[in-house]
Amino acid sequence: MTYPALFLSHGAPTLALANTFFTHTWAELGVVIGRPESILVVSAHWDTPFPAVSSAPRLETIHDFSGFPEELYRVRYQPPGSPALAYRVADLLGAAGQYPAIDPERGIDHGGWVPLRWMYPDADIPVTQLSVQSELGARHHLEIGRALAPLRGEGTLVLGSGGIVHNLGELDWGGRVAPAFPWAVAFNGWMAKKVEEGALDDLVDYRSLAPEAERAHPTEDHLVPFFVALGAGGLPARHMALGFDMGSLGMDCYAFGE
Repeated sequence: MTYPALFLSHGAPTLALANTFFTHTWAELGVVIGRPESILVVSAHWDTPFPAVSSAPRLETIHDFSGFPEELYRVRYQPPGSPALAYRVADLLGAAGQYPAIDPERGIDHGGWVPLRWMYPDADIPVTQLSVQSELGARHHLEIGRALAPLRGEGTLVLGSGGIVHNLGELDWGGRVAPAFPWAVAFNGWMAKKVEEGALDDLVDYRSLAPEAERAHPTEDHLVPFFVALGAGGLPARHMALGFDMGSLGMDCYAFGE
């Protein structure tokens, strides 16, 4: 079976505990996609100068945030790791001129475990993580994704986790009913339109072409997983329009290569 490559906007860590439209959509995705043999998570929250992949035999839960309710720090999502997948990733990236470090200890950060807790709650599917290099931008990550494309036919779900709009400095703390900011809507809409049009070059050059790009992404860490998924799955894509959380967190998801 060939799996799509997913990009999920993972939102705030508290979604791990919340019954919302967002989390119900992730749960449904797990049912629709079925059970892969393994999962490769490319998370915005592992950002390194050069690619790195985890070969840990079990992924410990990383609580890489502060200031949240104590209940959240008690959450554990500790799937088996997949050293075999880690070395397969290293081989594929090496063939493309990238040579990732193998990290024998790296666990799973909340970019991975928050959505996976809803998609595959038993935490019994082997998972590994691949880091991003946010300073290297969209084209680099598109090529990383293209190198990883064979995994989709080998029983692996490639899951990019970030945020289609991600500006923590302008969150509306009024809650999840807060209306989305117009600048966030403009950027989100542009991305959706370009995906629908198959405008790959425009997407890669989003920093120059998209409205409010630097406001939607003051740093690129939360969008570059989108380009890994895009490279791995290709266009066309299925767009899941999930709206916004706290005004400036875009929650849309994409399935590439369905």
